Amino acid sequence: MSADVDCRQSKKKYSADTKCQLSDESIKDIWGAVSYPIYQTATFAHRGLGESTGYDYTRMQNPTRQQLEAVVAGLENGKDAIAFASGMAAIAAVMELFSLGDHFIIDSDLYGGSVRLFNEISNKNGLTYTSANLSSDDIAPLVRENTKAVYIETPTNPMMNVTDIEKLAKKAHELGLILIVDNTFLSPYYQNPLDLGADIVIHSGTKFLGGHHDTIGGFAVVNDEKIDEKLRYIYKTTGAGLSPFDSWLILRGIRTLAVRLNKAQENAFAIAEYLKKNKHVTKVIYPGLKEHPGYEIMKKQATGFGAMLTFEVDSPEFAKEILANVRLIYFAESLGGTETLITYPITQTHADVPADVLAKNGINDRVLRLSVGIEGTEDLIDEFERVFAEAEKKIKG
Repeated sequence: MSADVDCRQSKKKYSADTKCQLSDESIKDIWGAVSYPIYQTATFAHRGLGESTGYDYTRMQNPTRQQLEAVVAGLENGKDAIAFASGMAAIAAVMELFSLGDHFIIDSDLYGGSVRLFNEISNKNGLTYTSANLSSDDIAPLVRENTKAVYIETPTNPMMNVTDIEKLAKKAHELGLILIVDNTFLSPYYQNPLDLGADIVIHSGTKFLGGHHDTIGGFAVVNDEKIDEKLRYIYKTTGAGLSPFDSWLILRGIRTLAVRLNKAQENAFAIAEYLKKNKHVTKVIYPGLKEHPGYEIMKKQATGFGAMLTFEVDSPEFAKEILANVRLIYFAESLGGTETLITYPITQTHADVPADVLAKNGINDRVLRLSVGIEGTEDLIDEFERVFAEAEKKIKG
């Protein structure tokens, strides 16, 4: 890839030595700055009546945000990416594409914030949905006359179910539906749902794209011009665009996306194998393990398995002792950054999911979710050794 490349035409692998710049010369930095500038301004001066620089008001567009959108669109092989103030803002905007009375189908295992949005906001606005295990269930029996879309994560949060995107996209399109895929867990470095037939790709840019636990953002990436036009109108009208500074932080994070994910995935494999051998661990769910039911699908549709894994221990007490004793690993929500984070889904990320849905999905008080960072592999294993030993001692004693 050349040093000066239009990101809309670039390949999906974005490495630290690649500079992505817009092809529009009018917004390139004339001073040769290697780091793209932060245009920290709310408004832009006009040169005269009827004359514009192309930018009028940052709520509508800003050069730093536009640069980030071009980079993300290029990574996802999309025609356009729209940068929002959070991943949830991106999902909420996508839901505004639908009208009163519309119905959609969702996977039964989704991030709890998405479920809360669908239950409390989308439902209030007259939208309804049906949930099913879309890694295995046929969507055809779920379709109604007013069904408009299918919404999935793959792998899912937190149970790591894997859906065949290409197969589902083909079926959805045969039924006249659009397919929306949340690609946060793998990022565009490992998976490109648009290439597999998806119509809209969602990202929480807070996670792997930002990568440093220091900013919040979200994206909707599309190939269809009509969908893009509608989303752009929603975005400028509702005012949920990403700020210039946060756009710059995510641009900075993307520069190390490949390096970070390669190391985090290496650590994830090592931790998964370690946990499999621990007597207190009853289940390890990582799509990179050959025994995972979605392993072959992942090999077909992704270039990696990611850095997210979920495991179950033999008692709620043991799970709580793990959370109480981690030091190198942080007991914190979120994922996808340089530091390893451990989360207790039942009281954190999925606290608003109905109890019957949690039980059906296997999310109980013994389940822990791990976002693996880029620390030394041996240091992370040593941390688990210490934490498991302390937990065992406390429970026995």
